Amino acid sequence: KEWQRKIVQFLLLLFPKYIAVLENVHIKDFYASTKTKNRYIDLMLVDADGNADIVEIKKPFADALVSHTTYRNNHTPRNELAGTVMQAEQYLFHLNKWGQACEREIFQKRKIELPSGIELKITNPKAMILLGRDEKFTKQQRFDFEIIRRKYANVIDIMSYDDLLRRLDNIIAMLKKNSSVAQGLESADE
Repeated sequence: KEWQRKIVQFLLLLFPKYIAVLENVHIKDFYASTKTKNRYIDLMLVDADGNADIVEIKKPFADALVSHTTYRNNHTPRNELAGTVMQAEQYLFHLNKWGQACEREIFQKRKIELPSGIELKITNPKAMILLGRDEKFTKQQRFDFEIIRRKYANVIDIMSYDDLLRRLDNIIAMLKKNSSVAQGLESADE
């Protein structure tokens, strides 16, 4: 939990549209075999319009994304990645199926954690997955991983920890560059 709390701060920097983080969100699984089952989403992000998305943060294990060996010349998703995608897909399925009752129940339980005037909306939520490392990927593994990521792009953004760090480095570089440009413009005006 502590690990997730620290990482979510970086996600809020990368995705500034989100204004609230809800932890351990209870949802109902009406499709369980005998009776309704309770499920808990670790993290739900809420944007400025009240739309909710979910986040699955796993530990940065090196061998969690794609296989080292190939199957028919392709690196395939590892169990950790496939299982996390399935977990996120299940959460999205249950959020969508539960509908407006879900919105009302989560909002009533968690409204104190939301900014004033924001109502929670479950409008085709998306999921982000943060998992694994890609720093030692071969060129072919990197290519195959990108295909896997894009396959789920309509529902899920899959990031490795190395990808998260690259994105943060790029934001820092852009902020420094923009700061330099702004200072140059101020000097020119004087």
